[in-house]
Amino acid sequence: MTTQFQLSRNEFGHLVLTTEDGQVHEKVSPVRAFPIQAPHEGISMVLGDGKEIAWIDRMSDLSEANRLLLDEELTGREFMPEIQRIVSVTSFATPCTWHVKTDRGDTEFVLKGDEDIRRIGGASLLVADNHGIHFLIRDMFEIDKHSRKILDRFL
Repeated sequence: MTTQFQLSRNEFGHLVLTTEDGQVHEKVSPVRAFPIQAPHEGISMVLGDGKEIAWIDRMSDLSEANRLLLDEELTGREFMPEIQRIVSVTSFATPCTWHVKTDRGDTEFVLKGDEDIRRIGGASLLVADNHGIHFLIRDMFEIDKHSRKILDRFL
């Protein structure tokens, strides 16, 4: 697998990958190998049947045009707001409503149970709301003191 390819969009807006030798692959999808721990490394370009046609070690290895298309496609496919601050919770017993500030704006969600907070690696957390939306806390040790205090009650 190689990073020597060209990305474009067809008339339907689907991602098209053209290899060095001229092979054209329509409706390719990028899949991150490590979406939380290393989001810009290890990206597989796959067809609808799951067959891998290209591997990207690092997004920084790509041309600017390819990187922009890839980033646009990944952004459109993935929705995982990152919690920057926990403003308040209605209760320390579940279910409870969390009021948070995220990288995509302020929101609130219902946490059904403590099991909906999962550790990912040494410092990251995934918090699932009652609708199945996952919120990321990239580093629970770097979040502000007030938010950390609230988190400690649930962990």
